[in-house]
Amino acid sequence: MDNRDPAGIAAHWREDGVDDMVPVGLLRGREEIRSFFETMFAAMPDARTTVTRLVAGEQSCAVEWRIEGTFEGAAYMGIEPTGKHIEVRGMDLFEVEDGEIVSNTGYFDGASFARQIGMLPPDGSGADRAMKSAFNAVTKLRRAVAERRSA
Repeated sequence: MDNRDPAGIAAHWREDGVDDMVPVGLLRGREEIRSFFETMFAAMPDARTTVTRLVAGEQSCAVEWRIEGTFEGAAYMGIEPTGKHIEVRGMDLFEVEDGEIVSNTGYFDGASFARQIGMLPPDGSGADRAMKSAFNAVTKLRRAVAERRSA
């Protein structure tokens, strides 16, 4: 993936393959998969991927990876670039038939990405504690209202 070739990535997929990126959503077919990686590489033109672990069977494999780069290119998932350096770890579980990828379920920590680009405050910071406190207050208020309505 370091050559940042979305068409090359998509070429490994079966035409009707499904990539379920849990924090992102479902990508169906080569074109959606190609388009996703095109957008990601446009957002992080210096993206570098490292495979840190690979466990393979006959028709499936698990890949643990790390991607790092600078979010300084195009918008990504509707988020304008911040110029921040990011490093995200994740894991994919691929299913392969006849030499082509037919499905994948991929996981990465979307909150970590959001914190690194500045969309969420740093974990444990004053802003983070205030945000959690406000969220908890609203949750408790909703619970109290629901309990009053059911009484």
